Amino acid sequence: MLECKDATKKYMGKVAVDRMNLTVEKGRIYALLGPNGSGKTTLMKMVAGLVKPTEGVVTYNKIPIGIESKRKVAYMSTEPFYYNYMNIADVGKYYADFFEDFSTEKYAQLIERMNLRTQDKVKSLSSGMAAKLKIAATLSRKAELILLDEPLNGIDIIAREQIITTIVESANDENALVVSSHLVDELEKIIDYAVFMKEGNLVMQGDAEEMRAERGMSIVELYKRIYA
Repeated sequence: MLECKDATKKYMGKVAVDRMNLTVEKGRIYALLGPNGSGKTTLMKMVAGLVKPTEGVVTYNKIPIGIESKRKVAYMSTEPFYYNYMNIADVGKYYADFFEDFSTEKYAQLIERMNLRTQDKVKSLSSGMAAKLKIAATLSRKAELILLDEPLNGIDIIAREQIITTIVESANDENALVVSSHLVDELEKIIDYAVFMKEGNLVMQGDAEEMRAERGMSIVELYKRIYA
């Protein structure tokens, strides 16, 4: 589905992602792990087609990232794509205008499940409610590749559980999810594949279950060993 070959991104001479090699396949949940500044967001932006690699290539179904891939890739950034003056109902209409694969029915279901009210203004939402709204809007698309950048950041444990459950229920054999986070303990129970990044470099990657079996430690313990 997705392939990064020596994908590199530089900003004013500073290397944000350095020769990244990664393959993403359908039917799996991937964790993109590492502390802030590891290059996780930059990598996701390259996959989403928001920034171009300085060197190397990123392809989707063997075609360079572009207009066609954007139709099949849903990207949730750390900052929302909508505006503060909108209410939650407006956000759904806004996404429906932009994305052909957006399901207003699924959006309504997710909004109700997450205890959000359609008349509430975006600017009035707490950080936890705002996080749930971003998830609802992103996962209402019928995308083949879903990129979630720090979906659990800065929210309470109850909201995290709701978001984790929604992510798992959105995964199927016809899509792939890539979730970036430094909250490894929250993701370990749901991921199939772990990718560790540090200062723009790929440190380690592999099947999560195989990693645990071969190294005799959890993904959380591996994380601590790599970044301590």
